[in-house]
Amino acid sequence: MNRPLILVDDGNAARGTATWEEAHAFPAGKLHRAFSTYVFRKAGTEILIQRRSGFKLFAGLWANSCCSHPREGEEIETVAPRRLQEELGFTCALKSVGGFVYQAQDPAGRGAENEHVTVFRGDIDDDVTVTADPHEVDEWKWMEVKDLQADMKKRPASYAPWFHRGLPLAI
Repeated sequence: MNRPLILVDDGNAARGTATWEEAHAFPAGKLHRAFSTYVFRKAGTEILIQRRSGFKLFAGLWANSCCSHPREGEEIETVAPRRLQEELGFTCALKSVGGFVYQAQDPAGRGAENEHVTVFRGDIDDDVTVTADPHEVDEWKWMEVKDLQADMKKRPASYAPWFHRGLPLAI
């Protein structure tokens, strides 16, 4: 089932629905509800990041652990752990740590993001088995947060635009 995405205003109040294609139409998209999940281990010193698959907008860029959209009739707090399981093969307790609104065009011109993002943080104590869905994730790795921050400053275009906005809220 492909339920519509939830269109929102700047305050995240629902304002209707749109198909995925309508919400992500080039050049500006329509403002819709989304979430980004950041999973940490080793007392928050390492973060799980992924390189987005070629099937997605912003393909080939590094991004946070998982991101997606609640669909019409879904609660974001329920969808976030489910999508983590679907994309990476595990789940963990998640807590909301903030949010932001941003708009960005896909560098390949395949669409645009225009999202009101809720940021979730997850912390795990032990290693987990990551089983990435190849339609979602080309590559994944654990990275020291301090090394990630340095690399994001050095090579900002290698990272998804929302990752730059969300990481400071998650750490």
